[in-house]
Amino acid sequence: MVLGTLGLLLQVASGAVGQTPLDRAVEQVRVAWLRHDYEGLVASSDTVRLQLPEVGRSPAVNPAHAASVLEEYLSSANEIAFEVRQIRPASEDHAYAQIIRRYVVKGTSDERVETVFLGFRRIEGRWRLREVRVTP
Repeated sequence: MVLGTLGLLLQVASGAVGQTPLDRAVEQVRVAWLRHDYEGLVASSDTVRLQLPEVGRSPAVNPAHAASVLEEYLSSANEIAFEVRQIRPASEDHAYAQIIRRYVVKGTSDERVETVFLGFRRIEGRWRLREVRVTP
């Protein structure tokens, strides 16, 4: 009984209770973004579309190319926050997350804010990142 209670306490402490698979997929991307783990950000993706300020909109690209473009875009920033505002299923196999990103460009002290929209698609039972759209 003590081990069962301890396991439940660990789940609650880790935030695992009540999280859906979509919530977990969004959280994995959030953590990877904050760590500037570009490969981890797109690791479960088969293709990703990007739309970034000053870069424009890309066609669907492979994860390695997406990671490279994201690295170029994000590497000049120090992340302050990447806060999930909304997760919204659009259909049985498509969903979106709205994120507010706060950051400082390295070498400056001015905080900037962007809205990031993440598009997910459920493929073979797993939610996978399919789109990253950043708006200033």
